[in-house]
Amino acid sequence: KESALVSSKEEIIYRYCKEISAVFFKWERFLAFINKEYDRFDHYQARVSFARAKEYEFILPSKSKRIKLEGFAHPAIENPIPISMDLKKQIMLVTGVNAGGKTMLLKSMLSAVYMSKYLLPFKCDASKTEVGHYKSIEAVIDDPQSVKNDISTFAGRMQEFAKLFNKEDAIVGVDEIELGTDSDEAASLFRVMLDELRKKGISFIVTTHHKRLASLMASDDEVELIAALYDEERRMPTYTFLQGSIGKSYAFETAQRYGVPVAIVNQAKKVYGEDKENLNELIEKSTSLEREMRTKIAKIDEELRSVEKKKIELEEEEFKLQESHRKAIATLENRYNAATKKAREALKAKESTEGRRLLNVAHQRKDFKQKELAKIEEEPLKEGDKVKYRSHKGELVSLRGKDATILVDGLKMRVPLSQLKRRGDSPQVKLKPKSRTPKVDVNVEKSGASVSVKLLGMYADEAIDIVDKFLSDALVNNLNEVQIIHGTGGGVLSKLVSEYLKKHPKIHKFYRMPGNLGITVVEL
Repeated sequence: KESALVSSKEEIIYRYCKEISAVFFKWERFLAFINKEYDRFDHYQARVSFARAKEYEFILPSKSKRIKLEGFAHPAIENPIPISMDLKKQIMLVTGVNAGGKTMLLKSMLSAVYMSKYLLPFKCDASKTEVGHYKSIEAVIDDPQSVKNDISTFAGRMQEFAKLFNKEDAIVGVDEIELGTDSDEAASLFRVMLDELRKKGISFIVTTHHKRLASLMASDDEVELIAALYDEERRMPTYTFLQGSIGKSYAFETAQRYGVPVAIVNQAKKVYGEDKENLNELIEKSTSLEREMRTKIAKIDEELRSVEKKKIELEEEEFKLQESHRKAIATLENRYNAATKKAREALKAKESTEGRRLLNVAHQRKDFKQKELAKIEEEPLKEGDKVKYRSHKGELVSLRGKDATILVDGLKMRVPLSQLKRRGDSPQVKLKPKSRTPKVDVNVEKSGASVSVKLLGMYADEAIDIVDKFLSDALVNNLNEVQIIHGTGGGVLSKLVSEYLKKHPKIHKFYRMPGNLGITVVEL
């Protein structure tokens, strides 16, 4: 009985395994695909988590071949000095002090290209960093000398350079380029090889101590010279770099810093010769002068930024003051309108000529103050402007020197330009209009023949206020008949005007002008 149960158990397990295998076989390709995609997602998630933990940035490769690093820190170095470098040319030639960071600069530039290409985060100022895209990244750094392979240092370097002639669109870092042979011969050889290889789209970052190659390459517009800087007072490299200059190696100072006796170093300087020492002093002096110039330029740029910032602050303050001024004027105008409205209501209750006269004086003073405020910002008069000459109102037709020709009631008049005043809404130079102001044309002839006001395009309350002021002016000037031009349109304005005129105590009668229903004639 026990053996039968064991056999039955094995059959059940086999059946389940068979069914599960059949399901997996059916979805085998999908499972392989989803497993690969989950791996990809895990890689991206790990990169993002790493970047957040270290406060690193992702820099996507650009289409250009420029490498601009700002505040770059090599991830393999503890407490590194940030590097800021801009490589816009195909060849970067780094010279300068021994143990001054030339090789680390080379490795940092290549590392930035590599990490950008393979979506790895690193520390930098992302807003100012740009890294180009290259098909391949090559490093010629190690000494290729090998007893086993029976090859010398220089021969190994030649093998590595020979491989580069089969590549395109690459960036190559070469440390101590003339290593292993005569520096003068190597300088001429590498100058020609670098020229040929860059024609294939290959960019180079090269470090060297030999000034022969640097002097040969310095006149080329496609070569960027970089000097590693040395602090003379502290007798230490600064691990900073200066673009556009050839650096001094400071071999004697480096030897002394690492423990070589001072007497030995002094004897070596004598053997080296005064002429070459003078040449190095000239190179050092030019580097110092350029560094001083760059410092001054940076200081001036900082001052310019400070002035620009101050200018922006003053402009913002000016805008705030203008806004405050505008709000104050709007508040006063609202109070004035409320006061005049109450005065008109009081006058309706008890009509008097003296009250009307005082109300007109208030209107005139308000208009005078507004014109005074606007006068500062008014533009010069030009052809087509609405103008006022004494008691006449017309349009400016032409300008000729100090005289102007105006059109008044169909007649042209030549008058002095200085006696003309702009009427209506004068254009402003700086201040923008804050609200829509309808065009109001009032034609008055003190002879008493006719008076007219246009209400076209106005809102109801606005039109009634204009009519009220207009009629007050007419009564003060003892006019007998006036015209209100309201247009036909939908008839809203004409109806409002008629209702207002019916209630006005000083209106003798009013009627529509025969032949033009858009004008109401009012007899006072």
